[in-house]
Amino acid sequence: MVTEIELIGDRKIEQIPSIKDKALRINLNQSIYGTFAEIGAGQETVRHFFRAGASSGTIAKAMSAYDKDFSDAIYGIEEDGRYVTESRLKKMLAHETRLIEERLKRDKHPNKIFFSYANTVATIDFAKQYKGHGWVGISFQVAPGEEYNEILLHIRFKETDARLQQETLGILGVNLIYGAFYKHNDPKKLLRYLYDHLDKDQLEIDTINFSGPRFANIDNRLMSLQLVKNGMTDAVMFGPDGKNILPAAVLYKKNILALRGSFRPVTKVNMNMYKKSYDMFIQENKVDKDNTFVIFEITLSNLKAEGEIDERDFLDRAELLCSLGQTVMISNFQEFYKVVEYFSDFTKARMGLAMGVNNLVDIFDEKYYRHLSGGILEAFGKLFYRDLKVYLYPMKGEDGTVINSDNLKVHPRMKELYKFFKFNGKVIDIANYDEQNLEIFSRHVLKMIVNGETGWEKMLPDGTADIIKQQKLFGYQSKKELAE
Repeated sequence: MVTEIELIGDRKIEQIPSIKDKALRINLNQSIYGTFAEIGAGQETVRHFFRAGASSGTIAKAMSAYDKDFSDAIYGIEEDGRYVTESRLKKMLAHETRLIEERLKRDKHPNKIFFSYANTVATIDFAKQYKGHGWVGISFQVAPGEEYNEILLHIRFKETDARLQQETLGILGVNLIYGAFYKHNDPKKLLRYLYDHLDKDQLEIDTINFSGPRFANIDNRLMSLQLVKNGMTDAVMFGPDGKNILPAAVLYKKNILALRGSFRPVTKVNMNMYKKSYDMFIQENKVDKDNTFVIFEITLSNLKAEGEIDERDFLDRAELLCSLGQTVMISNFQEFYKVVEYFSDFTKARMGLAMGVNNLVDIFDEKYYRHLSGGILEAFGKLFYRDLKVYLYPMKGEDGTVINSDNLKVHPRMKELYKFFKFNGKVIDIANYDEQNLEIFSRHVLKMIVNGETGWEKMLPDGTADIIKQQKLFGYQSKKELAE
């Protein structure tokens, strides 16, 4: 059980309960009762509850449909024939929840709050080529007869031993069940407690989704942000519907076009850059239009530009991008080469980066690569060794000159390196851009919105100004509100 230890004066710290204590607290709670279904890595989670003692008060059933035919007979056949998927996990939870409701009658168990815990996991293979990953989830009630809540998450193992991965999975499972029942009212804390007695070198959580009545006010995009902020993963993604999505599932073997920006707010410049670079990208002979995935990326450092992360500001940016039908990625990658490395884990197909002139000039600044033993050359090897092209959106200089790949200025020491990449077709100017857009800057638009000025609406994509006004994004206030 969580206890407090007094330190100096009024300062106190929490003592993290052991895994055995967590399991025992669940077991001793006479209301909690449910089933465990674990596939692919043994029955590592339920083992802790058996060992803690008094498990008969908690465990209605524990099973592992390890054989594929048994699993298909119980949960059905997946269309893609795979077993370690979100779809499989959802079917497992739905099936087990239905069974517990059918077999344990309410008149006999009026005070029970039921749960079903499940995982479907592939640990590291014998040849150690694939480190392993899995889906873990719980469907649970907080009050008898109440509608079920769900927490679903995807993990990637970092350890290189199957036994260690199994033990890690068991600890994570106990943390999840404990958090579901005792920390559901504070999902941010619940998220952090998933790593109790675990290290970030043991596993990565790269996707999580909360649903159900107790999480009705939870925005899963904020939960995504917490994963990156807490160092649980380097990047998360969510789709136009605002739901978190697994990067590996949507990026696998895809042609990827990424746009990095602050999008504070998204302007006509951003959308013109996207549309023009996309048109050029899909014309490449190594790019399949039907296999192309577009990502709008915001870095954690950008979200921290004003100091601590402002969650409202983050959601405002996300709201507009999602309304435009875009997939958003939040990453911890300050340098562009790290983004490309990340994408390369999922695809070997051609990739594209769309950016403005200032971003490209920054790429050729040596100060960003001093931590690398090979300096900027190592970074550029990682960036351009892959099948990658940069689509460059021009900017207007102080003297009114349009700056593009032909006349931009990099540091004199980098000039020949830049010329090498441009000559080899790695940097391409975006053609047919809208010259009027060169007068639009996000920071200027934001200032106009905050100050209650007029005219900013025409600088944004169609429909987005209405959303800003209706939902009062980015501190927008009407003239009447400003007057008051």
